[in-house]
Amino acid sequence: MYFRQFYDTSLAQASYLIGCQATGDAIVVDPLRDPRPYLDVAAREGLRITHVTETHIHADFISGARELHAATGALLLLSAEGGPDWQYAFAAHDGATLLHDGDVIMVGNIRLDVLHTPGHTPEHLSFVVTDTPRAAGPMGVLTGDFVFVGDVGRPDLLEKAAKVANTMEAGARTLFHSLERFRALPDHLQVWPGHGAGSACGKALGAVPSSTVGYEKRANWGVATTTEGEFVRMVLEGQPEPPRYFADMKRINRDGPPVLGALSPLPLLSAAEGAAQLARAEVWPIDLRPAAAYAARHATGSLSVPYGRSFSTWVGSLVPVGAPLLLLAPQGDDAGALVEAARHDLLHIGFDGIMGWVDADALLTLLDAQGRLPAPLPQQPITAAAVRDGSLPVVDVRGRTEWEGGHLPHAVHIPLGELAERLHEIPAGAVGIHCQAGARSAIATSLLHRLGRTNAIDLQGGYAAWVRAASGT
Repeated sequence: MYFRQFYDTSLAQASYLIGCQATGDAIVVDPLRDPRPYLDVAAREGLRITHVTETHIHADFISGARELHAATGALLLLSAEGGPDWQYAFAAHDGATLLHDGDVIMVGNIRLDVLHTPGHTPEHLSFVVTDTPRAAGPMGVLTGDFVFVGDVGRPDLLEKAAKVANTMEAGARTLFHSLERFRALPDHLQVWPGHGAGSACGKALGAVPSSTVGYEKRANWGVATTTEGEFVRMVLEGQPEPPRYFADMKRINRDGPPVLGALSPLPLLSAAEGAAQLARAEVWPIDLRPAAAYAARHATGSLSVPYGRSFSTWVGSLVPVGAPLLLLAPQGDDAGALVEAARHDLLHIGFDGIMGWVDADALLTLLDAQGRLPAPLPQQPITAAAVRDGSLPVVDVRGRTEWEGGHLPHAVHIPLGELAERLHEIPAGAVGIHCQAGARSAIATSLLHRLGRTNAIDLQGGYAAWVRAASGT
């Protein structure tokens, strides 16, 4: 048996390729939208991808199951569990085979037993994997977003992200009973989860890529909690706010993601072409440069989201999914690679309308010559006198758990992902914006300037600097 985990750090997401080396058949589980990594590895190992499946209708990224099916002709296998509201709308069109609890998938000599494990989502499946020629029984279980290393899948996303009312507690109770099935599995089975640390699909995911059933029984709070009421309380408290694009991902993945096929490199636009795009109100210019460079010089209406691990999370949380984007990149020989990496991340959350990219310095030089460059982004330390004495209103854009752990006494709390819809709650006039250490406040201040609040000030250092100053350290 051949086994390979693929891990995308920007999404903290794991997908798997499992192949039968005797027959050359292989299956991919929970693929991302770009099929090339799976095709490349399969070709290198002498395998052909004959099956593709996923554990559930994903909420945090665009599924690649349909894309890989189109690229290979592989048999598409999709859950038929979860009731009428959570069926794949494209299954019949794509000739998918529907899976139920107790079904068996044979990929050459590799056996996958289908377990219905609802709770995180109603249709969720897990797959118990057996290498049948070894005659040693099952060796592992692909748990998707059901059981992670050190955590379990959150059952509140249907209510908080997909806006299906009054489903959190019922989902938590369903998850508890699914975990009873997990605890009944042999202790030696390896656990191959769908996410790792950094994912918003749980609250305490471990960074270790795999585990065992026996270890999770001992070390995973969700698996170890065997009282239903206590489990429901614990699994629902302290969950982070789901990124706002999750609702769109759930809908797109249920109805059928567009198949992209082969992609050409993103076009490099001239400064003049970029300036013309800035005039279109529907276009979102995304500035990939570091926050300090953006603060010094930036284009009116652009959003500062420096490229990094949380890049797609914040673009997806602040920009309507599907909106046309223009990427502004720093100068350098690696600018093209940076842009393609950003595009890769954005395509995985449904931003298919990226019109191109432009050299930010060339664009800003042109805008400066035309008298169209705005003033630098206002900044001041969070320890400034106006903040300390309360004369400058302050908005805290951290998450709710961070806020509850301590905050400035006179601050208004609006998490970054909610700024646009709660703009009316921001005090009039000059206002300071802060987060924990400064990264999110820079993004938030750029967003407020795009929305017309050009008196928003980025409070540098964040709450961490405020606490240090208060303690004298």
